[in-house]
Amino acid sequence: MRTRRPGIGMTGFASLPPVPAAEPARDELEVLREIHGMLAGQRFALLTGAGLSTDSGIPDYRGPGAAPRAPMTYQEFIGEPENRRRYWARNHIGWSHLRRADPNDGHAAVARLEHRGLLTGLITQNVDRLHEDAGSVNVVDLHGRFDQVVCLACHRRYSRTLLAGVLTELNPGFLERALAAGVVEMAPDADATVEDEDLIESFIVAHCPACGGTLKPDFVYFGENVPKDRVERAYAMVDEAGALLVAGSSLTVMSGLRFARHAAKHRKPVVIINRGRTRGDELATIKLDAGVSEALTWLADELPQL
Repeated sequence: MRTRRPGIGMTGFASLPPVPAAEPARDELEVLREIHGMLAGQRFALLTGAGLSTDSGIPDYRGPGAAPRAPMTYQEFIGEPENRRRYWARNHIGWSHLRRADPNDGHAAVARLEHRGLLTGLITQNVDRLHEDAGSVNVVDLHGRFDQVVCLACHRRYSRTLLAGVLTELNPGFLERALAAGVVEMAPDADATVEDEDLIESFIVAHCPACGGTLKPDFVYFGENVPKDRVERAYAMVDEAGALLVAGSSLTVMSGLRFARHAAKHRKPVVIINRGRTRGDELATIKLDAGVSEALTWLADELPQL
């Protein structure tokens, strides 16, 4: 049996067990049966977003109730040393919590869909690696992964766990002072907002141990392009599929929306399951406004073998 990684309690971020999937409501079941009829008998591609990880204690960007955010752009990160100091200080706090998150029932349902041969592949906009933790294998981490960092000069990659140890050595007592200062907001990319400016300004940034270059989390920032090979692999999953299922994504950014547009252009059904409106609603053959974990769990239970 898998043992939970314990949280340390700051704001409760990713420190509680994942929320179990509830039973779909009666009106949701009616739409799920329509989705079942559309997906049954064929393999489909699955695109997931931050709404799938909220039941694991990870806040999303744009869901109902999400606080407005202005994430640091790639240009801001590389432009000024002070921006990098601010980012890494906040990320060091966020990492201490995000790394403790566990997959929820929705992630488990996705892994079951794959293991039963019902998916052509999984495209995720999340960087939390919870799909892989749940057992999914054929995954395109579209926006990268939060558990690695990359040097922008020599392109070597390092474990984020290793970097956490280095940052802790460089900044003794920092996390304890951050706890005392109080975290205002957490984000799904392990960013955290702290109001204590003196605390942020005291942070010492680590550099690449091989060349002294700038280290960056190995995920795609706002204003940065998704690597071409990932995009091509994701398109291939959609091309091979009979339909595209979007789960837990508002499709606000083009990196995800393009796959819904691609499927619709090629007359493949587009099914969207998400709380609230999405930018792709007009492309949807069927749209279900419901919890993602319970919907995916129901589909994993009910869809027949091919």
